[in-house]
Amino acid sequence: MTTGLVLYGYWRSSAAYRARIALNLKGLEYESRAVHLLRDGGEQHAAAYRQVNPQQLIPCLLDGDRVITQSMAIMEYLDETRPETSLLPAEARDRARVRALALLVASDIHPLGNLRVLQRLESQFGADETQRAEWSRHWIATGFDAMEAMLADHVGTGRFCHGDEPGMADACLVPQYYNALRWKLPLDGYPTLRRIVDACNELEAFQRAAPEAQADAQPA
Repeated sequence: MTTGLVLYGYWRSSAAYRARIALNLKGLEYESRAVHLLRDGGEQHAAAYRQVNPQQLIPCLLDGDRVITQSMAIMEYLDETRPETSLLPAEARDRARVRALALLVASDIHPLGNLRVLQRLESQFGADETQRAEWSRHWIATGFDAMEAMLADHVGTGRFCHGDEPGMADACLVPQYYNALRWKLPLDGYPTLRRIVDACNELEAFQRAAPEAQADAQPA
């Protein structure tokens, strides 16, 4: 199915990972354009990409002549323009719960571990790799503590974050869990998160979105 969609991303960007999951869950084909976040000082800062996204961040979705930035906005846009296989449940209170879970990751955890934040910790405060790793583990754990409590034994939690179909919250959780593994955060205290992530990773939509499955993936 040709959609005319183009996604600018980077293989290990968790925000781009979210967008890939959402596109895959909806069964949408798209052209992937890699933006290397480290090469030559970061290709996101190059003039050509600034023309696409003045914020110099990824992901960025092109839908014809429309430009949609921010992973959460991209997922909402896809749900509104391609409503089949919705990423959000039907009831308003359930949608609010899913959005809250998704934003816990996208707004509260992810920004503090973003590449530009870690680079600033190094350049302004002299943080070394060990300190940056500890910083990242701290903020992921703070968010995961809350997310585990919000999901465990909640009537709305099913095989996935909400019910038995994956959606927006799962698209946010899985990339952040990947980051937690990367930063070597002990995860024994998050059995519900682990169960949900395992269920997600059994699905082709998540497997095809994984960092290592991307054309621009690099050796660890």
